[in-house]
Amino acid sequence: MNRKQRKLEHIKYAIESNREGWSPFDDMEIVHQSVTSLHWEDIDLHTNVGGLALSSPLFVNAMTGGGGSKTEKINAQLAAAAAESGIGMSVGSQMSALKDAEEEPSYRIVRKENPNGIVFANIGSEATLKQAQRAVDMLEADALQIHLNVLQELIMPEGDRDFRQMEKRVEAIVQNIPVPVVVKEVGHGLSKETAIRLHELGVTYLDAAGMGGTNFSKVENRRRKDPLSVFDNWGIPTPASVKEIKAALPEAHVLASGGIRNGMDGAKSLILGAEAFGMAGSLLKILLEDGVDSLVGRIASIHHELKIVMLLLECRQPAQLAGKPYVVSGHLKDWFEQRVDQNRNS
Repeated sequence: MNRKQRKLEHIKYAIESNREGWSPFDDMEIVHQSVTSLHWEDIDLHTNVGGLALSSPLFVNAMTGGGGSKTEKINAQLAAAAAESGIGMSVGSQMSALKDAEEEPSYRIVRKENPNGIVFANIGSEATLKQAQRAVDMLEADALQIHLNVLQELIMPEGDRDFRQMEKRVEAIVQNIPVPVVVKEVGHGLSKETAIRLHELGVTYLDAAGMGGTNFSKVENRRRKDPLSVFDNWGIPTPASVKEIKAALPEAHVLASGGIRNGMDGAKSLILGAEAFGMAGSLLKILLEDGVDSLVGRIASIHHELKIVMLLLECRQPAQLAGKPYVVSGHLKDWFEQRVDQNRNS
């Protein structure tokens, strides 16, 4: 199977495996506050993530590209929705275009459709410094994502098996690329140990990209004749990953993605310490089933939901949500107690 066909299969199975009805954020509740002194017009969604100035903490996270005209059309529509909504957008892995120039249009279309917006380039950890710079130049990107997908590669029938130079390549890119470099998972979450290890390489931007949204273990297992289904529930829940990273690296710029379904989930991630939150599979599903206008409408609803939470908690700006009162239960409570709170008290 060639890379183009694999990209199209990823889209198909990602949509089918997206668990809309459940998220680890269901184990977290925001504590309601009954008194506020704000007016609706006081709420401002503009936010800064280190050197990135965003009009909203919501961004369209990495999804697709490299699948020929079909993914070019999808990226064009996603970029148009992002431009109309004023939110940032990341493309899917550009490794396809770096290895086959004929795939470049499926990525370049994003900057064409959104000439003034915040755009994230995206490469795998197998990319060289030269390839990283090409990926940024291809999109005139404002930032670069490096995705870590070891488990996905191991389950993927044609995936990589050699990761010996991963850290060396990541360090070279972080130290030499002139735009912010975000290191992210692809749905299995970043642990505090991983965050510290990446920080030692110079990484200051981390996307938790935890368990709860698109499940690439299941996606790749759908493509196998002999599924390794024991890994279908492997990973760190997104809120737990955000909490771990911030506990280990308080000064890190943390983004949250994986299982975020709405503005309230986004607000929860900001309360835990994230500075922005990404959504992918659920937005793609709306686009493919209902079109661009519906996607723009859903983004507006997410913003509206987030603003309601902000007003209730008396926050003029998204950054002020950090540390607001919440309670956790179930699996998330166990995770916090064993992996975060216990260490903090010792």
